[in-house]
Amino acid sequence: MRTDFPAITERRVAERPAVDADTFAREVVSGYRPVVLRGQVAHWRAVAAGQAGPRATAEYLAGFGGGTPLEVLIGPPDIGGRFFYADDSLTGFNFHRQQVSIGALVAELLRYAETAEPRPHALYANAATAPEHLPGWEAANPLALGIDAPARLWIGNASSIATHYDTSINIACVVAGRRRFTLFPPDQLPNLYVGPLDHTMAGPPSSMVDPDAPDLARHPRFADALAHAEVAELEPGDAIFIPPIWWHHVRAFDRLNVLVNYWWEHRSGAAFVALVHAIWAVRDLPDAEKAAWRGWFDHLVFAPDAGRAADHLPDAARGIMGAASPERTSRIRQFLTGMLGRS
Repeated sequence: MRTDFPAITERRVAERPAVDADTFAREVVSGYRPVVLRGQVAHWRAVAAGQAGPRATAEYLAGFGGGTPLEVLIGPPDIGGRFFYADDSLTGFNFHRQQVSIGALVAELLRYAETAEPRPHALYANAATAPEHLPGWEAANPLALGIDAPARLWIGNASSIATHYDTSINIACVVAGRRRFTLFPPDQLPNLYVGPLDHTMAGPPSSMVDPDAPDLARHPRFADALAHAEVAELEPGDAIFIPPIWWHHVRAFDRLNVLVNYWWEHRSGAAFVALVHAIWAVRDLPDAEKAAWRGWFDHLVFAPDAGRAADHLPDAARGIMGAASPERTSRIRQFLTGMLGRS
């Protein structure tokens, strides 16, 4: 294990050796904590190529040509690999997007890697689904953890991805290069200085603070977030499990980095929609009225026994307050569509 990662905190993510599918579901996914799985994908052919160096990695990736072009983020050398907003106005980004074939991408990355150009452009293929973009990848590199989700590839040179969260369960597997994950528990939200909710780089909102170089004069509460941060340093063959809504900053250190991740059980996407609607519908009410609605939210949503709030009603009359089911989901969608149309 390398020890030359720049240090942020001494608090480390919990670790365990590789697990089988049953143990993964029973002991890892069932917990709401990040876990490093050392050597989980060390058997992959892709990892063997990654450990053999940039040329072997590039040649292995190019062998999966024939898919559709990938969306690649391209940033100028002066961003130092940190994909972010262009300036304090937050109206634009410091990169542009381009559709690039896998062959062209890895050829350019290999050129940068072998010429050791001191300030290359930052290149980053963003969540390319294997079935579309690298057909045959999943058969050659099976995860075997019982996950019903496509593999997504993240391919680039040295990069820094802003602290963000996912609404789905996530497992990320390092194929080539070294990566550092800095994770923050969900309760650190107030200390992360979240950026715009509706103008983001890749879906979820991001923290405005760079954990590698925080400006604590501008963002003083971030010191509290750092005190609760957990760090995982991953080598090729390692994986990390990240629960939904856990914030994570990802830094790739080498000149050709490959990561594969899987998102499944999209649990919290609708919750974010509800949050945004609550900003419009609830946040600006008079304090007394807002407190009254907080009682509703506590009773029907947040209380430990919220699922029993309609037990006094006959089953057939519980409607949208009933137990979770496909029928209730359909009924809620219809109800919301009608309500929003009148609001």
